[in-house]
This record gives sequence, C-alpha cells and structure tokens, in this order.
Amino acid sequence: MPPFETTEAIAIIESELGNSLYSLYRDFQERPIAAASLGQVHKANLQTGEEVVVKIQRPGLKVLFDLDVKAVKNVIRFCQKYFAWAKKYDLDAIYYDFFTILYQEIDYVNEGKNADRFRENFKGYPEIIVPRVYWTHTTEKVITLEYLPGIKINDRVRIEACNLNPKRINQIGVCCYLKQLLLDGFFQADPHPGNLAVSLDGEVIFYDFGMMAEVKSLTKDQMIKAFFAVLRKDVDQVLNTLITIGLIEPMPDMMPVRRLVNFLLENFTDKPVDFYNFDEIKEELYVLFEQQPFRLPSQMTFILKSLTTLDGIARELEPDYSLVSCSQPFVKSLTVAQGRSRIVGELAKQTRDFIKYKLQQPSKSEILIRQLETRIEDGEIQFRVRSIENDRLLKRINLALKTLIFTCITCFTFLSGSVLLTGGYIEGAIVVFALSALGLILMFKSGLQLSVREKLDKMAEK
Repeated sequence: MPPFETTEAIAIIESELGNSLYSLYRDFQERPIAAASLGQVHKANLQTGEEVVVKIQRPGLKVLFDLDVKAVKNVIRFCQKYFAWAKKYDLDAIYYDFFTILYQEIDYVNEGKNADRFRENFKGYPEIIVPRVYWTHTTEKVITLEYLPGIKINDRVRIEACNLNPKRINQIGVCCYLKQLLLDGFFQADPHPGNLAVSLDGEVIFYDFGMMAEVKSLTKDQMIKAFFAVLRKDVDQVLNTLITIGLIEPMPDMMPVRRLVNFLLENFTDKPVDFYNFDEIKEELYVLFEQQPFRLPSQMTFILKSLTTLDGIARELEPDYSLVSCSQPFVKSLTVAQGRSRIVGELAKQTRDFIKYKLQQPSKSEILIRQLETRIEDGEIQFRVRSIENDRLLKRINLALKTLIFTCITCFTFLSGSVLLTGGYIEGAIVVFALSALGLILMFKSGLQLSVREKLDKMAEK
C-alpha cells in the first residue's frame, strides 16, 4: 500500500496532539519506514532522546469502514436469502465480531491498552518483547511506540546469517501462542510477518496490537482438551471437543470425519505435511465434500486465522516443522504450574495425563495390530468401495436425466413461443419465451453440476 502525503501525516499529528511537530519530537523522519492500509509509520526521537516510531492513521478510514459495513451486510442478507449453504454458518455473528475488532483496530488508544495488557501477560518471559507505549504522545489516531528493530520473522536466510536457530524461534512462537490461547485467553489475531520480528539476540518482537481477540471461557476449556487430545492422538476426544466448540456438526455417519481426524493425527502431528498422503483417504474426502459437516462458529474465526497464519510462518522457517516438537517447552512448563486458577489447574491435570500416556505407550507391534483392528472396524473392504462407486453412478444418471428434461422443456417452449409469435399472439409468445429462458437457465445449471460431478468422480477414482 503506498504511503499518503507526509504533510497530511504531520497535520494529523499536530491536530491530535495539540502542538507543533518539533515541539513534540526532537527529530522526525519525513519518509515513512512502513505503510499499510490503515496507516503509516515514521521513525522519530522524543525531546528526551528516546528512539520511537509514530504510527498515524490513514485519513478518511471511518467513512470507508461505514460503507464497507453496509455493503457486507447487504451481501450477507442476499446470501442468506438465496443460498442454502449460507444458512449453515452463523454469518451474522461472524460479521459482528469482524467489524467490532476492525473498528477497535482504528482506535490507537485501544491498541496502546492492548499492548500494555499483552506486555503484562508476558512479564517474566524474556524471549517475548513488546514495545513501550508513550501515552503523552498517543491519541485515537496517533500512537507513539518504542523503536524495536528486528528481522522479519519469516526471513530464514537473514535469521540463519545472524547465527540464530529457526527451530528455536518456532518453539518460542508456538509456545507464546499456546500461552495466549490456553492460559491468557487474549491473543494477537493477526500474526503475519509484518507484525512479528526477531531481534539479534533471538527474541520474538510483537509490533501491532490493534487486532486482538478474547477467548471465551468455554472455548478455552475445550481448546485445552483438544490440544492434549491431539498430543495423545485421541481421535474420540478430538472429535468430541470439535463438536462441542461447533467446528463439526454431528452426522448420522461420523465414520468419514473420524477417519479424516485419525489420518491427520497419525500423519501430521509429529512430521511435516505431505499432501500426496491424502490419496489414502480420497473416498472420505469425497463424502465430506458432499456432506459438508464443517462449520465456522464466530468465536473460532480469529483463532483459526491466527493458527493458520502462524503455521505458514513456522513452515517457512523450518520445512520439517512439527507442532508436537515445538510445543514441548510449553508442556514441560505446565508440569510444575502452580496457582489457584481453574485454567492452570486444568492445564496441569491434562499435562500429567499426557505424561502418563507417553509412559504407557504400546510397542510398535501392538500399534500395528491396533491399526489393523481399526481398519477392519472402519469397514475398509471391497464391498464398501463398490457401494460408493454405484452411488456416484446413480447420482450422475439422476443429473443427466434432469439435464435432458430441462433441455426438452426449453426446446418445446421455444418452439411453442415461435408458433405463437408467428400467429400474432405476441403477449402469449413473450410468456412462453420467458418459460423457455427459465428452462435454459435450469438446463445450464444442471449440466454444470453434472460436469463438476464427473470431474470429482474421476479424481476420486485415480
């Protein structure tokens, strides 16, 4: 995003802080060191000599946000009215949470308070650095922060050139977010590389605190259970917590979802993702694509956004990244956790249970036997595969018949309209041509569905 004019930035600073620029700052770099959609950042020095950065809000943002709010609301209403899939998701709650946080993001006083709260949460954690807020130089549209230069967190080449260990940085980042989500219930919801950096001593620096979110108590409890269930590879517990949180809607046949969760736990919790492995569960993916049991509760929107962004950064830093390996320092710290907090107590209990689980791990031969038993129980036999293939064929035949019927209706009404038009019955011809146009739309829609179905079936059969 290109920066806006420096003269505008200076005018905003002087208007907001009620003084001339050089009465407020001893030095001020007119060229911004960073610019984004919401504002831009200039380097400066206070009159007392401290190096700072001054973030100034882009002019006219609130007016644009107000327009966006109305436009998105209209789109949601349209989708809810005309698309069945929209009713499966709580779009109104997602809309409300998104714009609540977005409006908070353009209030720099709120951002400063978030930074102070975040710093307090990580007091005693020397590997996490949060810039100091200079409140005398901060308003809703201007915020002045301590200058903390660093290396972009996903710049692996520079990190290694500075003799820093990417694996250790991943550990710090993962453990930091586990603490935010599972202990504090207050997390940075936008951890992209522009908001995170690494100091020359290997500490992780957080820069932006505009987009912060809270984790509700019930969600936090379930996330704790889900996290340790993932470490234990406990499929049933993971499924139960995902259903309780609202990410999965129960179905009459939960076997495809269960097999997908089991596959993910067995293949990707302690080793990197290999997308070729998904070929093993192509039947289940096909069924899930049809049934669509996954949901997106509003309280999980920003949590999932943060985790997926963080996962991408971790894989850039370390191709062999493993969540289990990176979370070990956090898990170990919980074994000696003390405190009256119910959350701390629950975490400590789950940690002790996990240690017991690791000590009672079965031998490799026992694991192989259990896996064989599971595959038999899951019904992975030839009859099941043939049944799915027959089901696919019947659905294609049904779509083909619908397409043929709509084609016949379109042709018949078009010919009828032509006859009426030739006979001078113009009004009747218009009505019949309208019916023909409707039949044409339905014919194309059915034909498109048939084409997509055939492509999906071919992919599943490969």
